Amino acid sequence: MSIAWRDAMSRALYGPGGFFVAGAGPADHFRTSVHASPAFTSALLRLISEVDSTLGHPPRFDVVDVGAGRGELLRAIHQAVGGAVGVSARLSPDEPSSVAARPSLAERVRFTAVEYAHRPENLPEEINWTTEIPAGITGVLLATEWLDNVPLDVAVHTEDGWRYLLVDPDSGAETLGEPVSPADLEWLTKWWPSPASPLSTDGDPNPGATWSDATTEGESGFGAARPAQGSSLTARSRPGCPETPHSDHRAEIGRPRDEAWANAVGKISRGLAVAVDYGHLRENRPVHGTLTGYRGGRQVPPVPDGSSDVTAHVAMDSVASAGAAVARCAYSLVLQRDALRALGADGGRPSLSLAGTDPVGYVRALAAASAVAELTDPAGLGGHLWLRQPVGIPLGPAVAR
Repeated sequence: MSIAWRDAMSRALYGPGGFFVAGAGPADHFRTSVHASPAFTSALLRLISEVDSTLGHPPRFDVVDVGAGRGELLRAIHQAVGGAVGVSARLSPDEPSSVAARPSLAERVRFTAVEYAHRPENLPEEINWTTEIPAGITGVLLATEWLDNVPLDVAVHTEDGWRYLLVDPDSGAETLGEPVSPADLEWLTKWWPSPASPLSTDGDPNPGATWSDATTEGESGFGAARPAQGSSLTARSRPGCPETPHSDHRAEIGRPRDEAWANAVGKISRGLAVAVDYGHLRENRPVHGTLTGYRGGRQVPPVPDGSSDVTAHVAMDSVASAGAAVARCAYSLVLQRDALRALGADGGRPSLSLAGTDPVGYVRALAAASAVAELTDPAGLGGHLWLRQPVGIPLGPAVAR
């Protein structure tokens, strides 16, 4: 029986035996920035340190990972915080020597993983495991490739306007459903222009936002597939996949993702929320949509039967506007390659002169540069968008100057 895509995704991903709650976890099926290189963790550690400093080194500093998988990111950050240079408390040069050294970040940090799956074995006991985002966060909330898996409905534009698409969970075959609800129609009108609606030139609906990099069709997050290899285009363009009924103009209704992000931002008392995902902006919405699946390292048709990931790119400007309305602070959107470079991961090749004086060091530096290059490749992970939403703190520079 055909059901709404949002319901089908919820069951397939998070229901009993769902893709994200059963088995070894998503790392067996697709590659993310967390898995690609330790440089990603190092960059986030630098960002965490900057926020800690901005907050004045609070007695408790929270690091919350939403959509934590099997805890890979928090494991890495936990280890990095413990081994970071300067973990022991140090006085800054302008502090009087009579002031006692403040506790280190390692002593003050509290890690929380938010995930529906059961707590993994051998996870460090310092990492709390929960199914709900905690309230009163002071610190950093991270959401790396979380929003793309927040279930949503899919619509198609017909002669009668926008109508829902229904899907058979067992086969992935789609049928035409009812006209979209007033709330979803409002979202589509504002954020996903129909073929008959010219793109508005009124500008960003949140005038407090900052966009730090021009995004073109070839440089948007839409070009960044979940694995390092494969197309990020909807799997419906592949042979043997069900065709969209009656129209080629599809839309993925991002209202549930707006609500999820607004809820996450609302859990922060003071600090920074960071969403890293592949997405698109209103002036560049993909006509055919982006719904697709991944299994075993390969892109597959989006069949919501629980055997594969089902994902769709994120309308990042809509999500950002929803978060800013809660935080009442400006946000920034930048490409991952620029965000990582600003945090010290530039991917530059080491000088050839090093090969003559320190061959082992040269090989090590070259390997590190190659790993960063994967993270910053605009056709891959580097095309992800970073949404930074401060709450009660200034919005620092997002890109290197």
